[in-house]
Amino acid sequence: MARPGESPADRRRIGVAPSGSGRGGGRPGPAAGGGGGGAVIAVVQRVRSASVRVRGETVSAIGRGLLVLVGVARNDDAEAAAWLARRVAGLRVFPAEDSAPEGGGGERSVAEIAGEVLAVSQFTLLANCRRGRRPSFTAAAPGPEAERLYEEFCARLREGGLPVRTGVFGASMEVSLANDGPYTLVIESPGARRSILPAPGG
Repeated sequence: MARPGESPADRRRIGVAPSGSGRGGGRPGPAAGGGGGGAVIAVVQRVRSASVRVRGETVSAIGRGLLVLVGVARNDDAEAAAWLARRVAGLRVFPAEDSAPEGGGGERSVAEIAGEVLAVSQFTLLANCRRGRRPSFTAAAPGPEAERLYEEFCARLREGGLPVRTGVFGASMEVSLANDGPYTLVIESPGARRSILPAPGG
């Protein structure tokens, strides 16, 4: 996603995919028509490790903790980002003891195990796949808005004392992880399905 004032050379330097390519964490440019709003969605994975590579270089990596893929919808605001940060920080998904059976429910949050968070923006979480074979991303926020709220989400987590690593917004990224369980959760803000998905028959 091109940002105001960026040249093509700037975008190449940080590994940003060309506008419209459908790659990376930013949305591939404004889309005409519909789209909901006021919804935020995240895929949270409990991991033993996770990392992000851009153009062959590792830009972020964590050990034990949470990998969070964040989708920002049109008309989201700081309150939605704060809500998601509180929810992620408070999730009790880690065993009470390191020797406890893996894969089940948990008793401790990521902070309580001194874990880390790797947050990666992913507009494709807002895809509508109900019609045709090509996903529609009109519910996703435009790049500048999505980046602002993604950064707000990360800032709120850091305010709570969590170590937070990030991907490169808008770049074509390789995300690697060792899912611990596997254990994966999908978190939607109140009204997310109502605003992202069309009404039956719509």
